[in-house]
Amino acid sequence: MPPRPLDFESINENVKRAQYAVRGELYLRASELQKEGKKIIFTNVGNPHALGQRPLTFPRQVVALCQAPFLLEDPNVGLLFPADAIARAKHYLSMAPGGLGAYSDSRGIPGVRKEVAEFIQRRDGYPSDPELIYLTDGASKGVMQILSTIIRGQGDGILVPVPQYPLYSATIALHGGSLVPYYLEETENWGLDANDLRQAVSQARYKGITVRAMVIINPGNPTGQCLSEANLREILRFCYQENLVLLGDEVYQQNIYQDERPFVSSKKVLMDMGPPISRELQLVSFHTVSKGYWGECGQRGGYYEMTNIPPETVDEIYKVASVSLSPNVPAQIFMGLMVNPPKPGDISYDQYVRESKGILDSLRRRARLMTDGFNSCRNVVCNFTEGAMYSFPQIRLPPRAIEAAKQAGKVPDVFYCLKLLEATGISTVPGSGFGQKEGVFHLRTTILPAEEEMPAIMSSFKKFNDEFMEQYEDHRGYSRM
Repeated sequence: MPPRPLDFESINENVKRAQYAVRGELYLRASELQKEGKKIIFTNVGNPHALGQRPLTFPRQVVALCQAPFLLEDPNVGLLFPADAIARAKHYLSMAPGGLGAYSDSRGIPGVRKEVAEFIQRRDGYPSDPELIYLTDGASKGVMQILSTIIRGQGDGILVPVPQYPLYSATIALHGGSLVPYYLEETENWGLDANDLRQAVSQARYKGITVRAMVIINPGNPTGQCLSEANLREILRFCYQENLVLLGDEVYQQNIYQDERPFVSSKKVLMDMGPPISRELQLVSFHTVSKGYWGECGQRGGYYEMTNIPPETVDEIYKVASVSLSPNVPAQIFMGLMVNPPKPGDISYDQYVRESKGILDSLRRRARLMTDGFNSCRNVVCNFTEGAMYSFPQIRLPPRAIEAAKQAGKVPDVFYCLKLLEATGISTVPGSGFGQKEGVFHLRTTILPAEEEMPAIMSSFKKFNDEFMEQYEDHRGYSRM
C-alpha cells in the first residue's frame, strides 16, 4: 500500500525542515518531569504572567467591560470600575460593531489602527498612516504574513541574525526559503559589522541565493543587546545599497535596563536620514502586547507598520490577511490600550504608572542579578542584558563533557541543559536552538522568575554548574576559566 497523505514519509518536507527549539526537546522533557511531580521553573519562553507577573489593572478592567457590555448597563457599575475605564470601554465598543464577538476588518479596527499611528507619530516625530498599519494575532503572525509575501521559493534568502529567534528559521523553512545567517559578535556585546553583512550576502549569491530581506531584532532575542543609532544607520544604508527590505522586530522596545543606549526605532532613524533613502527603503516594523510591562502573551495582540511599500503590494498583503478573516478582536483592544494608556489627570493614571514602573524597575534589577550570577560561575561568561527579557550566557564546556554528550547522542549544550533540568528543575533553551559559532555553546533563559526567587535560582544553577564542571574537567590538562 502506498504511503497515505499524512504518513510521515509523504508530508510536506518544509514542515520537517522547520525547527522550534523554544518548545523543543527540553520543553517536552520539562513537561514530563512536571507531570511526575517535579517543580519546574519554565524559563525557556518569554511568558511573563506564567512566571508570576501581575496583569496591569486598567487594561483588564476595560477589556472586561468590553467582554461583558451588559455590565455597563448596571447602575452599580461605577462602584466596581473607575469612570475612565467605563468611558474607554464605551469608546472601543462604539468602534466595534457587534462587539468583541464579531469579526473586524481583516486589517484590524480602523479606530485602533489610528491610535497605533498616533503612538508611532509621538514616538518618532514623523507621521504614520493607519492604512499602512495591520493588526495581527501577535507579532509572530505578522512576521509570517510578511515572510510569506517576500519568499518565492528556495532560491530566496532572508538575512537573519545568529543567534536568532527560531520564529524566523522555522517560518523561512515552512515557506521553502533559505536562511542566510549573519553572526553577531559576542565579544563586542553582540554587535554587528557591515562587512560581515556584505560577506554573508556575497556567499549567498555565490550559492545562487537571491537575498531579499534582512531581519533585525532590537532589543535582541536571545542576546539582549540594544542597537545604537549609528548601528541602525549602517544597517539601513546597507539594506538600501543591497536592495533589501528591512524587517524590524521591535517587540521589546519597552524592555530597556540601562540608560546609555535607549531604544530608537528603525522608522525614526530612517526618516532622520532624509531622501532619497527615507522615501525608497522598504521597511516593515513589528510590535506586540506580549512583552514590555504588559506581558499579555496569551492575548495574541500585535501590529506591523509598512513604510515605502507600494499600494499594490499593500493590497496583496490585505488579501493574505483576509484569509484569516480577522485578527483576534479582544487583542486589538489591548493594543489600543497599550498605545493609548491613561494620561496625566485620568483617574487610573497614578495606578497605571505605579504598576508599570514597578514591573520595569524589578526587571532591571533581575537583569543585573542574573548577569552577575552567571559571571560568578565557573566556565560561564555572560554579557549584560541591556534589553528584552533574556540572558544568553556562554558555557565553556570541558572536552570530556563534549565527548560525554557525543556518546549520549546529544549536542553538547543540549546535554548540559538536560542535566541542568534534571538536577534543578530549571528549564532553559540550548544555544544550538538559536544558532551559534562552531564549537561555542550557550543557553538562553528568561529574566522573568519572581525577583524574590532569583537568588535561590541562581544559587541552584551555580551549585549544579560547579558540580558539572568538577565532574567533567580534566584537572591534569584543562584549566579553569
